[in-house]
Amino acid sequence: MWRFSLSAGYRGFVCRIVGPKGLWGSRVVHTCSAPAIPAGRITALQAVDLWKKHFAERGVMEPDHSSLYIIAHLLGAKTIESLGQENLSEFLSPEKTEQMWKLCSRRLSRMPVQYVIEEWDFRDLTLKMRPPVFIPRPETEELVELVLTDLEMKPGSGIGADGQHTCLEVGCGSGAISLSLLKSLPQLKVTALDQSQDAVDLTRENALGLQDRLQVHRLDVMKDAETLLSLCRHVSTLVSNPPYLFSEDMTTLEPEIFLFEDHAALDGGKDGLKVIKQILTLAPQILSNHGRVYLEVDPRHPPLIQQWVEVNVEEMRYVETRHDITGRPRFCILRKETSTEYHKLDLD
Repeated sequence: MWRFSLSAGYRGFVCRIVGPKGLWGSRVVHTCSAPAIPAGRITALQAVDLWKKHFAERGVMEPDHSSLYIIAHLLGAKTIESLGQENLSEFLSPEKTEQMWKLCSRRLSRMPVQYVIEEWDFRDLTLKMRPPVFIPRPETEELVELVLTDLEMKPGSGIGADGQHTCLEVGCGSGAISLSLLKSLPQLKVTALDQSQDAVDLTRENALGLQDRLQVHRLDVMKDAETLLSLCRHVSTLVSNPPYLFSEDMTTLEPEIFLFEDHAALDGGKDGLKVIKQILTLAPQILSNHGRVYLEVDPRHPPLIQQWVEVNVEEMRYVETRHDITGRPRFCILRKETSTEYHKLDLD
C-alpha cells in the first residue's frame, strides 16, 4: 500500500504531503508536456517501466508506485500483483494506450494518484475521490480503529447489539471516518459536517448502502455554532480529523497538496489549533455525559491541547494521548464530565 503521509508529523501522503485540503479553483495548475504516445504497440509491463522513467525524470514523487497504481487501475485491478503475467505481457489496445497516456499525464502534472484514478481504499471501503476533497491518510485509519475499539466495548454498540449510539464527525471530507464507523457498527447513527459543499456531496455519493443512518450537512463549525448545537445534542462520540497544520507550515507543501487539495481543510491557524479549540469549546453542549472526543492532531499538539482544555473548558477532561504506528503522539481523547465529577477525580 502506498503510504500517503504528510511528512514530519503532518498528515500524510508518500509524495511528502505536509499539507492541506485546499482552495480548488484558486490555484493555477501547472501543466507539463507529456511524452508522445508511442507509434508501436506496448505491453502493460513496458508501460509501467516507461512511465516510471518519465515520472522520475520530471521529479514526481514515488514514480514506481505512481506508474503501478495507474496501470493496474487501467486494467481493472487494485494492484499489478493481482494481474497474471499473461495479462501484463499482452499488447494494450490503442484505446487503452490512449487512456493510459491521459491518466499518466495527469500524474505528471502532480495530481495525486487518488484523484487520477478517482478512487482510493480506506480500510474495507473503496471511496470515490476527486479534487479538492481531502484524501484520507493512513493515520486516519488508525483513528477509526481507536474509536471502534472504544465503542465496541460499550454496552449496546457492538455488532448485533440492541443499543443506539450516536456520533458527530466534524470535517467529513470524503466520508472515510463516518462510513467506516457505520459499516462496522450496525447500531450507530452518524451526523457528518463539512464546510465544503464538494466534501458534503462526495460523502453522500460514498454513502451507498449506509445513507439511512447518516445525516450530512454543509456547516462551518467556526461560523455556524448555533446551527450545530441545534442539530446535535446528547451525542455519545465526537470524532474529527480537523485542519491542524500550523499556518507557517503551509508554505512547505508539495505540489500534490498545494495545487489540488483544499487548503481550508488543513490550515489550522497560527498554532494549528483554531478549529480544534472551537470543537472543544462546543463539545460540552454537544456530548452526553461521559461522551468522548477523538481528535487526530499534529504531534506537537497533545500537551498544548491538554493545557488549554484544563484552563478553558470546565466540563472536558483530557483522558489520554495515543501514538500512531510510527510512534508519534497523534490522537487525543477527551471526555465530558460534570464539574462535580471532575473535582471528585482531582480529590481522588
